[in-house]
Amino acid sequence: WMTSRIATIIAVIVILLAVFGSYSIVEPGNTGVVFNIWTGSLRSTEQGLVWRIPWITRVQSYPTALRTYTMVMRAEEGSSRGDDSIDLPTMEGQHIRQDISITYNTSEDKASQVFKAFRGADVSEIENTFIRRTTITIAQNVAGQMSLTEIISSKRTDFQNGVQTSLQTELQKMGFFLDKVNLGASHLPAAIETQMQQKMAVQQQAQQAEYELQKQTTLAKAAVAQATGEAQ
Repeated sequence: WMTSRIATIIAVIVILLAVFGSYSIVEPGNTGVVFNIWTGSLRSTEQGLVWRIPWITRVQSYPTALRTYTMVMRAEEGSSRGDDSIDLPTMEGQHIRQDISITYNTSEDKASQVFKAFRGADVSEIENTFIRRTTITIAQNVAGQMSLTEIISSKRTDFQNGVQTSLQTELQKMGFFLDKVNLGASHLPAAIETQMQQKMAVQQQAQQAEYELQKQTTLAKAAVAQATGEAQ
């Protein structure tokens, strides 16, 4: 009797596992890739309930809606914990840290390519490895050809466009589409920050001195004109 009861319990557990393992849910804004372990075949599927054969096929989802990966200094704002801003070397050999985020997605016809390229890895794993490393490498290469002033002010748009163009090429090779590269705050080392503040202070003092000189010159000319008028 006990043996029969145990066998029944095991059979019920197996049946329940088979039922729950016979479908997956592809969330809205995603496309699913169904992979057959025995044959190695792949097919894409739309969002919703996807039926599969337990222990033989698996379903992996990838974003067709736009998804943003963020690397910033403030711990509570980025995709990873702690300071995740990018260290950028400049043409002069200086270093700054740059907040950056990228918005991307894939399409239903490219999802299988993503699955094969990354061996079925989840998108969060792809972000923390390929997308992260590729973004850092490209940003550092572009920054290394520019001065610090160009990166943070005069050619900031050129820097952003350079990163976006190169990153778009690399992501497309793997089945992703890059929508936008967004630059956040630039974080300067304390020593450079102090130097720039001192430089700005000197410039402001020079501008103030020039203003005062022009003011005194104007007043002097007015006084001369007034005296000449009174003398006449």
